[in-house]
Amino acid sequence: MSQQMPFKELMKVLGLGAVAFVLGVEGLNWLMRRLRDSRGPLKEVLFFPSPQVCVEHLFIRHKHFPCACPLPHGVETSFSRLLVHLLSARMSLDLCVFSFSHMELSRAILLLHKRGVVVRVVTDRDYMTITGSQIGVLRKAGICVRHEMSSAVHMHHKFALVDGKKLITGSLNWTLTAVQSNKENVMVTEEPELVGPYQQEFQKLWEANDPANHKPQCTNGQLNIKTCKDR
Repeated sequence: MSQQMPFKELMKVLGLGAVAFVLGVEGLNWLMRRLRDSRGPLKEVLFFPSPQVCVEHLFIRHKHFPCACPLPHGVETSFSRLLVHLLSARMSLDLCVFSFSHMELSRAILLLHKRGVVVRVVTDRDYMTITGSQIGVLRKAGICVRHEMSSAVHMHHKFALVDGKKLITGSLNWTLTAVQSNKENVMVTEEPELVGPYQQEFQKLWEANDPANHKPQCTNGQLNIKTCKDR
């Protein structure tokens, strides 16, 4: 006849088993981090144009029903990868973009803002007012936008900094034409030696184009200035 294990002994065995399980999970996480680190910082290159596919699943985390749109589903493209990188922001997104009229990219920025991500945008003074520009939409949502104050130069950069550690840069303007029709490139990297100079450039532009440091200008009798506090 087998003897039953005393209750205290049983609890001790179960406790040791739980500890072993936790240590096993932590060990697996540690191993995965080591394997990821061994490959070095993130380096990815995306080429455009990108085919049209459904990206609804990237915006809705707990979608119970499949999207009924006619576009292909479950297909990864350069554009969907770009959205994934942008939506990975948890703390901050600093964006320098010349032309911004792509509605899905605007939707991504608005979603990040809604999640509490601090978004700052620097753009071109002329192209921010063209037909279809999403800059006004971002401002209306409460996102802080500054534009190049000088009329002699264009703010022609196209880069984004995700959480201050991931750089997204290349030739791509944030327009439907650029994404779907143009030959464009985007590089995504977490290489500190590359991210650092872009952080410095963004901060330089952000401070240089602070409306508080410039005299108000009048256009057609209207005061053309919008103050925007540093964040």
